[in-house]
Amino acid sequence: MKKEEEGKEKKKDVSHDYLIDAPVSAGDGFSFSGGKYSDGSSPSDEWFTQGKIVKAYPVGGSGEKAKDPIFGLKMGASSQASDDVFRWFCVERGNVGNPTVILIHGFPSQAYSYRKVLPVLSKNYHAIAFDWLEYVSSLESFINEIAVEKISLVVQGYFSPVVVKYASKHREKLNDLILLNPPLTAKHANLPSALSIFSNFLLGEIFSQDPLRASDKALTSCGPYKMKEDDAMVYRRPYLTSGSAGFALNAISRAMKKDLKTYMEEARTILLDKSWDIQSEIAGHHVQEDCGEELGGIISGVLSRRSQI
Repeated sequence: MKKEEEGKEKKKDVSHDYLIDAPVSAGDGFSFSGGKYSDGSSPSDEWFTQGKIVKAYPVGGSGEKAKDPIFGLKMGASSQASDDVFRWFCVERGNVGNPTVILIHGFPSQAYSYRKVLPVLSKNYHAIAFDWLEYVSSLESFINEIAVEKISLVVQGYFSPVVVKYASKHREKLNDLILLNPPLTAKHANLPSALSIFSNFLLGEIFSQDPLRASDKALTSCGPYKMKEDDAMVYRRPYLTSGSAGFALNAISRAMKKDLKTYMEEARTILLDKSWDIQSEIAGHHVQEDCGEELGGIISGVLSRRSQI
């Protein structure tokens, strides 16, 4: 009874709602966010206390409880289809009166990857990093919820084509577009083996529930950097707290394996079109993990260049 009362107290504060024990965790199953997996303090807990939950984009579906496709087991409470709206975890830094720059993580990653970039950008910008849903329409809904004025977008990796598609439809909303290691050439038309394995009919279901394979291997395979154990635990967190993140990873991998080439070619067409008038920059590598402070300085330089034109 005491535990139930404590749970009710936590739910009163939206910042604590994100940290309640899984599987009743904030999120939707398609963003890489999860509940608390340890009673002790950790970088994961410290990171989440800095953020907030934003509600945007209606939840679709039949209203029935989501189930995993192999065993038919009901997934976490966060995977319930309803008439509600999705909950997005985001961390904001800087004066809200300054120009807004939104940082979009790669696949599969989290807003945590920008933890070193945010303090640098916050000196001159209103910087926002968030855990997101990989759909153009949901991205539009989230951006409309958090930003009224024009924005700049920074996106890393395999989510880049989706963001380029959003940018092409909402040019009036953008100041700048910065792509970090985007899939824009023929060699990027297929997901690397560390990610494509999750799209496999049977192995994907199994490996997506393995925190080490789903987070550590998938993230470190895209660059030569070594991840600290404390940071790795943040990325493992969703997979340790609920099966929902793994099933989401599996579903997104299947969708990307099917549509990545089309998205990539569409993004190239948009960026190479003579009518494209959004200032755009492209950088390689999973740079925000390796040298986040330096990346923050580079992004600031790119954004300030526009104001000097």
